[in-house]
Amino acid sequence: MYKAVANVLICVILWALIPVVSKSGQSTLNNHQFLFWSSLISFITFIIILLFQKKTAHVVKLRIKDWVKSVILGLLGTYLYYILLYYGYANAKGIEVLIIQYCWPIFVIVLSLFILREKLNIRKVISVLLGFLGVFLVLTKGKFTDIYLDNLYVDGIVLLAAFVFGLFSVLSKKIRIDSIVLVTVYFATATLSSFVSMISLSEFKLPATDTLLPVLINGIFVNGISYIFWIKALKLGKASFIAPFVFLTPVISAILLILFFNEPFQVIYIVGMVSVILGGLVNRN
Repeated sequence: MYKAVANVLICVILWALIPVVSKSGQSTLNNHQFLFWSSLISFITFIIILLFQKKTAHVVKLRIKDWVKSVILGLLGTYLYYILLYYGYANAKGIEVLIIQYCWPIFVIVLSLFILREKLNIRKVISVLLGFLGVFLVLTKGKFTDIYLDNLYVDGIVLLAAFVFGLFSVLSKKIRIDSIVLVTVYFATATLSSFVSMISLSEFKLPATDTLLPVLINGIFVNGISYIFWIKALKLGKASFIAPFVFLTPVISAILLILFFNEPFQVIYIVGMVSVILGGLVNRN
């Protein structure tokens, strides 16, 4: 389990950079353009890794059913999830979207009961509740009256995004393909899909000089290499054990926002962090 925890913690740290790179990268690009360039860079990164590790033969040896499974999962976790999520950020309050977004670890635990036949126990329930409480405290800064679910359509879209990524995570645990090869196919699918949606719903646009660095960081690390650690974590440990650690992501994100964008520090962040850590400890084996 230690290897699983190590992998998921690396993934959490990388995912915690999302608010920083997204806020910087989308200053001149819209969501379709940002997703396309990030996906393309992720795809190129994994092509280089494939060549370096001499695993190109593994791609050729993939069976048709492996291709089908990989493409479907790529559409779910590296395209559809982000398109739905970015739609939510564009049409609802950011704090509202973030709270709904982090329902996906709960979906991982629920779906793992039916798809992976994992058993539910009181520790897992308490772990999820503590984790979500920590996220809720950090994102609301303890001001519960600031949350208004007054846009049920958009909230439903974001909830669907959370479900999509939860389903993607659980199904990724079942697929038996080399992690590097699998993620390469994921981002090949995301690149093609986001290009089509960009051309159809937006326009082709090159990243400006000031957005190039965050796009590169997002493509290589945040939405790229992080997937390797996430899939490895899922394969090394039970999905229901791994999922609560994800609640650390928005807590770390809040700290990074304070450092990079001089947002005010709140004592409630400490309370949220303690709640999340307790959630992880409760669910330990």
